[in-house]
Amino acid sequence: MTDSEIPSSVRQTAAQQSSPTLFSAVGRSYFPIAFVARMPFAMIVVGVLTLVVAGRGSLSLGGINSAMVGLGTALFGSFIGAAADRWGQRYVLLIAGVLNCAALAFMAWVVFSPLPDLVVFIAAFAIGATSPQVAPMSRSRIVDIVMTVLPSTRRPKVLNATMAYESAADEVIFVFGPFLVGLLATFFTPVAPIIGAIVMTLIFVSAFALHPTGRSRRTGTSNGLGERAPAKDMFTAGVFVIILGVFGVGMVFGSTLTALTALTNDIGRPEEAGLIYGVMGIGSAVLAISVALFPASFALWARLLCFAPVLVTGSIILASTESMPVIVMALLLMGTGIGPSLVTLFSLAAERAPLGRSATVMSMAGSAIIVGQSVSSAINGILAEDLGTAVAMAVPVAASAIVLCAGLLNLVVGRRDDRKAAKTSRQRVTEAEDET
Repeated sequence: MTDSEIPSSVRQTAAQQSSPTLFSAVGRSYFPIAFVARMPFAMIVVGVLTLVVAGRGSLSLGGINSAMVGLGTALFGSFIGAAADRWGQRYVLLIAGVLNCAALAFMAWVVFSPLPDLVVFIAAFAIGATSPQVAPMSRSRIVDIVMTVLPSTRRPKVLNATMAYESAADEVIFVFGPFLVGLLATFFTPVAPIIGAIVMTLIFVSAFALHPTGRSRRTGTSNGLGERAPAKDMFTAGVFVIILGVFGVGMVFGSTLTALTALTNDIGRPEEAGLIYGVMGIGSAVLAISVALFPASFALWARLLCFAPVLVTGSIILASTESMPVIVMALLLMGTGIGPSLVTLFSLAAERAPLGRSATVMSMAGSAIIVGQSVSSAINGILAEDLGTAVAMAVPVAASAIVLCAGLLNLVVGRRDDRKAAKTSRQRVTEAEDET
């Protein structure tokens, strides 16, 4: 039988089977390394809070230092992503990792030194400013590989599944990170979480930087030519609503953990806060992974508007009860909403990132999580100390409302962009008809 006699459907199936997969493109070691490499980033806010409270004896001072970590990340996280877009992830990650380890080591020393609180603030700011942006850079690598290596017919499904995994990984890390901090600080010393973050940065962030997938000089360019859209293309309403939504998710993380810490402290079991908080992460991770099974007809804007209200409902229940079984159910409900919401937000970020600016946009979104977490932790810690646990338990409601507002704004922005695209298409058709 000649090639011309083979049905086209059979030839297409054979071509798809012989084409590379995502796992063959990135290698078996990529996902485990990328998973562990993002752990230090999730530990720093709570780790700094724990260290400062132990070393300086002030909860409010610890909260302010957590906010300083978030401020450093907010101001410099996107610049680290932009540097990776320009010079490649490998060198940027290696340099940032070394600087971050130095900042963490300095913090571990200065907290117990006689130096004034201002120096501690500077150390906390430096930790946030030099934090390697592993999670957003991982997303950027995956998007670039999917869009350049895989056949076009498989790209949407693989990209959706991968974004679901990446967000589920973030969920697990941002829940397990504070839990690990608590274990290390309880069984060893308050400095142990900082030392752990240094060790994991040196080993796993370096391994992530040196992985073959980080060999490309520039990321986020699907044409391989290195073209990049102007920087102004990132500052659009579509990108803004993504950053707002991810910031709200970060606030949910930070405010919920702080509120649960205050609650368990009131009942004399503060060590249970991390375990209870983990309930939200379990539901969140499971639902985040399940997003890969959603049909393509379930549009991103619709997903956000479906799951953000679930998050709000869970937070309202959490704020209105003191019963531990009901609190656990509320956290499960919040996890059901927050996991798919985060997946959707990062999928929108991948979709709206301008050409050659993928790592920058992903870093902006990743930074928004840590900023929201640190700001809400600081604010809610002060509220719990000054106004009581009941007020602190209400803050996750406001944080969840931000995610819902982002979903509503995203609907408005999406419809506006669709109208603009339709208008541009009609103009091009008219111009073509006039030329003929």
